Amino acid sequence: MGKENLALETAGLSKRFGKGGAEAVSGLTFSVKAGEIFSLLGPNGSGKTTTVRLLTGQLKPTRGTAKVLGVNPEKNPIGARELVGIMPEQETPPSFLTAKEYLEFCARIRGLENPEGVSEEWLAFFSLEGERDYLCKDLSRGTRQKLMFAQAFMHRPRLAFIDEPLINLDPFFQKKVRDYMKEYAKGGGTIFFCTHVLEVAEKICTSYGIIKDGRLVGKGRISDLKRKKRSLEDEFFRVATNGPKGKGRAGLP
Repeated sequence: MGKENLALETAGLSKRFGKGGAEAVSGLTFSVKAGEIFSLLGPNGSGKTTTVRLLTGQLKPTRGTAKVLGVNPEKNPIGARELVGIMPEQETPPSFLTAKEYLEFCARIRGLENPEGVSEEWLAFFSLEGERDYLCKDLSRGTRQKLMFAQAFMHRPRLAFIDEPLINLDPFFQKKVRDYMKEYAKGGGTIFFCTHVLEVAEKICTSYGIIKDGRLVGKGRISDLKRKKRSLEDEFFRVATNGPKGKGRAGLP
């Protein structure tokens, strides 16, 4: 796979919190090709969110390197974040803005033309026209999650990092978001998302990595699993339960 086709790559990426503590992420070496929907799978506390924070320049690695769309997020964190979209699992829109104001604010920060039109487009996408003037603090968790999804994709980034994108959405909007992500990747965009919901990953992703105790213990492609008549759930439990200790180097085909 040529370097020009890679959306991101890591080499020995590791992060230790505190002196003498265990590494939250240890020796991650993998790559994701442009146009992929890549899912990082793992139990709670396995290092998924830390990995995203390293790849988006929110944390500095203890050792190892990463490149995101050709940019080193440790050396140029703002430059890396300008190129990507980010949807954290926990973060919510500012409580003092309305839904419409928040989306317009994000559009202006991204330098988009016609911020009001961008806001209206996403309010319509999520059927939020009736809630456009509600303060974000008064919106449901699911509605706030829709706004966070919108801000991650409104500028059509070449790469988007999203953490548990469907967890607070009803079945109708889960399907709508899944369909959007698939079409986004067909158009050349790359999505890196974290989840511990295996059914979601199997429906959306084209490739996956499995992380356990901060180490990458498995990787592959959904098409290969289907050819072998194995489910992602079977593969996850096989690798996460029996995967070799200390395995940290893997590259996606």
